[in-house]
Amino acid sequence: MSLKTEKIWFDGEMVRWEDAKVHVLAHALHYGTAYFEGIRCYALADGRSAVFRLDEHIRRFADSGKILGFPLPYTVEQMRQATLEVVRANHLKECYIRPLAFVGLGEMGLYAPKNPVNVCIAVWPWGAYLGDEGLQNGIRAKVSSYTRHHVNVMMTKSKASGNYINSVLAKTEVKNAGYDEAIMLDAEGYVAEASGENIFLVRDRRVKTTPLTSILPGITRDSIITIARDKGYELVEERFTRDELYTADEAFFTGTAAELTPIREIDDRPIGAGRRGPVTADLQQTFFDVIKGKNERYATWLAYL
Repeated sequence: MSLKTEKIWFDGEMVRWEDAKVHVLAHALHYGTAYFEGIRCYALADGRSAVFRLDEHIRRFADSGKILGFPLPYTVEQMRQATLEVVRANHLKECYIRPLAFVGLGEMGLYAPKNPVNVCIAVWPWGAYLGDEGLQNGIRAKVSSYTRHHVNVMMTKSKASGNYINSVLAKTEVKNAGYDEAIMLDAEGYVAEASGENIFLVRDRRVKTTPLTSILPGITRDSIITIARDKGYELVEERFTRDELYTADEAFFTGTAAELTPIREIDDRPIGAGRRGPVTADLQQTFFDVIKGKNERYATWLAYL
């Protein structure tokens, strides 16, 4: 995967990819004082392109800044338009979009309220995060030894860059052990989420996902909840333990990067039949129809270029 494209939107200007540079003494590089979003633009069935749930992503981006105390220096509408502009400037029909706000160069030390907040938006082609085969056949997951953040230790509703050291440790741990993705428990031992995805299970066609306690409010998570309920599935948001995952008929991850990826195995135990189950397949098919512009019911989720 190459990240190189033509242009990056940087503090209100479209600059060459090579010129989007940050000083080594930028505050965020030393202390993790940054927040970001992950967004996707899809090539639609009718030949057009559209960004999926752009308004919700940009609102969450702004919310992250409010939570952390270094808000966006641009309005939500300015960020929305900038996102569409940078996709157009790179002539991409389909891409991943990464807005990033970070505390820049100025004072050093933990307290640096006068430092500027810089903002950039980069785009690049990116396929299935957990692999095309994973989308079809499911992936192998392992419960990590690293605990997910407690709500009074980190701000879990902010997509803060510093939060993701926790994810990097968990992901690296399970990848080195031969698995595809990490499942993380909260501080009380209940299933929270994966290193970069939300998690769902299915038992007797009843769909369950973790509530918005210590987890990031995923936008793909919200989309799947809406789709599942619209299709008539019983869907509940309640806490569950890892052994409930072991006995599930089906399980899957959701996220902007992962989209909807089935889980075929957890901790060396096959989930259900050890392959993508019928409820997962049904929700996955509907989700992919939506993001490709084939389902008019959810047309408002698409921001056309």
